[in-house]
Amino acid sequence: MTKHFSRPTAAPAAAALTLALALALTACSSSGDSSGGRTPDGGAAAAPSHIHGLGLRGDSLYVATHQGIYTPDADGSPMPVGDRRDDFMGFTVTADGDFLASGHPAPGSGGPADLGLVASTDSGRTWREKSLAGKVDFHALDTARDSTVYGYDSANGLLRASADGITWDDRTALRALDIAVSPADPGTVLASTESGVARSTDGGRTFAPGAGRVLAYLSWGAHDALFGVDPDGVLFRGTGGGADWTRVSTAPGGAPQALTVVDARRLFVATGDGVYESRDGGRTFERRMAVKAAGGDH
Repeated sequence: MTKHFSRPTAAPAAAALTLALALALTACSSSGDSSGGRTPDGGAAAAPSHIHGLGLRGDSLYVATHQGIYTPDADGSPMPVGDRRDDFMGFTVTADGDFLASGHPAPGSGGPADLGLVASTDSGRTWREKSLAGKVDFHALDTARDSTVYGYDSANGLLRASADGITWDDRTALRALDIAVSPADPGTVLASTESGVARSTDGGRTFAPGAGRVLAYLSWGAHDALFGVDPDGVLFRGTGGGADWTRVSTAPGGAPQALTVVDARRLFVATGDGVYESRDGGRTFERRMAVKAAGGDH
């Protein structure tokens, strides 16, 4: 029988999220090795070892990693996109198909230690600076239906928001790992915290205390498609705007690294050994891209 949960009861999940939050508040900028991946012309490329974000443009999957953006080839092997091997900590694809990202430049590439917000209009082949270069490393990014960009500034423990990706407002201080914006209401924002899911209804200016299921990553792909995954990889579907969570299944591959939801049936979860896709609301999964096993640092 399916059970519904409205209060966190699993201390191990909270402890795991606390550890993940601690790791997320430290810089993540070490380089990967040079084995495993391949470039479009068949040459060697750094194999992605940790995933930070997932997104679709059309029907193509894009994976933001510790070593740049990748997309799976026909065999599910990671193909690097473009020449930048930056550590894209935060990543999202807008409704218009633009890529927004943040993080740290690749070792030896020069420039400030924090990318601020960068954007791509050609599926990650080229990038341009938009704002906050050298000032902010967003570990989570999401956009609302009115094009508002929300970014979680992990170094300062602060949610920021921007109407154009250039001028930013500081919203509220909180300790979070991920954020998700309601597709129906641009002012409703959820954040995964070590005490449960925190909810804001005023554009992130204030949040109710975290409560309910302790989750690591959240994604709200459509009005009826709110999902979260806990630190052990257990997938839940949210109702009541995140007030209640129903267990669906356990994602393959171990601890989660990213989650993105397309609609009530289609979603993607990144875990320790790859990116998995479900087309039945998270009940079953098929691996779309393999990655090298890595540690749990976000």
